[in-house]
Parts: sequence; structure tokens; C-alpha cells
Amino acid sequence: QVRLVESGGGSVEAGGSLTLACVVSEFPPNSACMAWFRQTPGKKREGVATIYTAAGTTYYADSVKGRFTISHDNAKNTLYLQMDSLKPEDTAMYYCAAEDRECLWDLRLQPSGYNSWGQGTQVTVSS
Repeated sequence: QVRLVESGGGSVEAGGSLTLACVVSEFPPNSACMAWFRQTPGKKREGVATIYTAAGTTYYADSVKGRFTISHDNAKNTLYLQMDSLKPEDTAMYYCAAEDRECLWDLRLQPSGYNSWGQGTQVTVSS
């Protein structure tokens, strides 16, 4: 059974940095579409960044482009999200997601494009 376990969330002041990690088990590491999403109460889950592990191809939402970096360590089968220059509007529960295929263009940042999810880790950015 596929398991995704996030860690690294916490509280930080605006302008600070955090790194999230997501350990993926029972999942092929070398050819998967993996992503980070975030959600605040009452709002839809929003795609943040995605990576196709076979090619290292990445894609970012406009709201985080230039500030966040997604990466994947094949040896550890761990997905990362380096978040810099954090803003209060980045406050959310962050989730990792994975799918054992190439990223589909129109579903890269859509929750419906992924069947495996982690439990989430909270990120809070204070002004």
C-alpha cells in the first residue's frame, strides 16, 4: 500500500524559509509524477508545484514561482519543497501527492490528477 508521510511544517515569520519533506513508500521512485498542494479552511486544494521524477521536469503555480523549489531524491524516494521568502498568504496545510505515471499536462496541478496523498503538514507564516 502506498504511503506518503509529510514533515517539516511549522511557524515562521514573513520572509523566512521552511523545507517540507515527503517520504514515499511502496511506490516506484524513478517514474512518477509528484506534487505539493496546499489548502486553507473553506477553500479548494491548490496545486503548488509538481515534478516528473524520471526527467526532473518541474512546474510551479504563478503564486510561488521564484520562491519555492520542488525536488526529489530517488535514492531516498523523498519529495521536497524548499520554501523561501514566505508570505502570510502561504499559510496553509500542505499535502504531497503522487501518481505512478508521467505528469499529465492539464492535471499537473489539479487534485484529480493524483490518487495517493499524504496526511498534510501545517505551515503558518506570521506578518
